[in-house]
Amino acid sequence: MINIMDSQSSNLEIEIKHPPGQILVEVLEIRWKNYLAEFRRCRAGFSNEAVHDVRVALRRLLSLVHLLNSLEPRPRLRKLARALKNQLDDFDEIRDAQVMLAEISGTIHELPQLEKLQKHLEGTEKRLLKALRRKIKHLNLKKITRRIRKTRESLKAESKDDWGEPILRSVDDAFLITRQRYERVDPAQPATIHRVRVAFKKFRYMIEIIHPLLDGFPEENLKLMNQYQTLMGEIQDAEVFLRTLDDFRTAASNTDLEPVRQYYESRHAEALSAYLKEKERLNIFWRSSPEENFPWEKTE
Repeated sequence: MINIMDSQSSNLEIEIKHPPGQILVEVLEIRWKNYLAEFRRCRAGFSNEAVHDVRVALRRLLSLVHLLNSLEPRPRLRKLARALKNQLDDFDEIRDAQVMLAEISGTIHELPQLEKLQKHLEGTEKRLLKALRRKIKHLNLKKITRRIRKTRESLKAESKDDWGEPILRSVDDAFLITRQRYERVDPAQPATIHRVRVAFKKFRYMIEIIHPLLDGFPEENLKLMNQYQTLMGEIQDAEVFLRTLDDFRTAASNTDLEPVRQYYESRHAEALSAYLKEKERLNIFWRSSPEENFPWEKTE
């Protein structure tokens, strides 16, 4: 049990189930091993699944590095975060192309007008894969490996069991940013939802790291958070598709793409409606301020 003194000097007793330092070492080792495994699998074959999984592994490792740097800022951690973010950026374009191709494969029988766009995206995917394979083939992980090793040694050598309060404060900050963006959501401007999604993703990955520290944390929340993020992701995917369709109109001047546009505008509207219905679920995932109880705690 640790006592956390908030800014109003009230006492909030949070039961920490495991020493924070031990948890962080274990998470670092697991996420680093997962990243290496997914990186090697992706290097061997750039399937949709392999690209998706290496991006998730990168995001999870990056979220841990960001958390560690917020707790104890160090140049090594900033350099490590920058290297991982650069890798993640390299996968973004190929991810969009592969998601759209997967979508088209499921709808082209209803919308044969998609055939030219499909061929265009297949060409884009081929070009991006060639460039990405070249980057991955020559990517040297020695510096990243060395920084991970030094970080692990530092966590093991020094007691970090007083990090309970700073860890919760970091999550409070991440949730505050998410809530601020959530409160500015305008359904007429989907970009406002995308900004919530970006902040929520960072918050969610932090929860995946620290939830073993919290007594009574409902494991079901991890699944619910994934579903909540997916609702926003479906809006973003529909927007990317519509933007790509607009860009492709000139090249497909002989094809009537209006039925395709109407179909995906309808899909976008459905995705937006689905999110707005569940929008307030955000409030069950974390406390609204450090002075409040967690939503899953019973109030007296």
